[in-house]
Amino acid sequence: MSEPTDPLAEVVTLLQPAARYTKYVQGSGAWRVQRSRPELAFYCAVLDGSCRLEPAAGPAILLEAGDFVLAPALHGFALTSLHTNDATLLDESNPPPLLPDGRYHLGTPGGPAEVQLVAGHCVFESPDSVLLVSLLPDLVVVRAHTRLATLVQLVGDESRAQRPAREVVLARLLEVLLIEVLRSSNDPTVAASPGLLRGLADVRLAQAIRALHAQPAQDWNVPRLARVAALSRSSFFERFRREVGLTPMDYLLAWRMALAKRLLLRAEGSIAEVALQVGYSSASTFSVAFSRHVGLPPSQFVQQQRRQQPEAAQAAQAAQAA
Repeated sequence: MSEPTDPLAEVVTLLQPAARYTKYVQGSGAWRVQRSRPELAFYCAVLDGSCRLEPAAGPAILLEAGDFVLAPALHGFALTSLHTNDATLLDESNPPPLLPDGRYHLGTPGGPAEVQLVAGHCVFESPDSVLLVSLLPDLVVVRAHTRLATLVQLVGDESRAQRPAREVVLARLLEVLLIEVLRSSNDPTVAASPGLLRGLADVRLAQAIRALHAQPAQDWNVPRLARVAALSRSSFFERFRREVGLTPMDYLLAWRMALAKRLLLRAEGSIAEVALQVGYSSASTFSVAFSRHVGLPPSQFVQQQRRQQPEAAQAAQAAQAA
């Protein structure tokens, strides 16, 4: 029997989160901050007061002290004050002023702080980040969770410090932060869009997802996975697609390709050996599937990623310096 697996921890680990910055922010009066960079995961903890999150699609969400927001890849949204009349629009081209104490001030200059936030961005350095993020919900809102606010503060403190092993500590803190907020999906107060979280929150579907992660090389199909979930084939298929946002076989393919990329980049065996580990009977069938999914044969993918690593490191250094 295979060892128990934790699909959520596996996905977060494969994402390779890296901190870009964390800001301490206060707001007064009317203000509005527009976010439009889906390649950066956004997180925000409300320390005091209240504000509003306005997704590009869907109703506005009121955020209050103790609330935490995670948007792994929310395509366009705004964070606003409760007073939206005549609010100055702030974005990457028009950042808020920096106060002497290191906080950023939103809204009325010199006005009293009506809301205090810790907000930040991180990137996912995995070469398969787009695929992996698709397994997560677009938006998670956790209510009154002071533990998450503490973790965000630790990330902010570490990102500003220049202590030894800073990058290693930041990577581990971000993994803990992401897992903590994502596993809070078991709390009924959490609002999560379709994705891995909702799949794991469903007891029947969770059995199938864990089995798939534990043995990705198995000859899985919808009937076999449905039996693991103790559901009929049609009920399992529709329930999986509704809660996870992908069909069972699309999810299996996505996970196999994510594992294959990690194995290839770590040079853990030949292409034929990697193929067997992710459920393909030969190197040729794996290469065809990999090329169709990724757009490059396995060997070319590895060469491309190794060429891009120095460029990515330079971009990360520039972003941290900014």
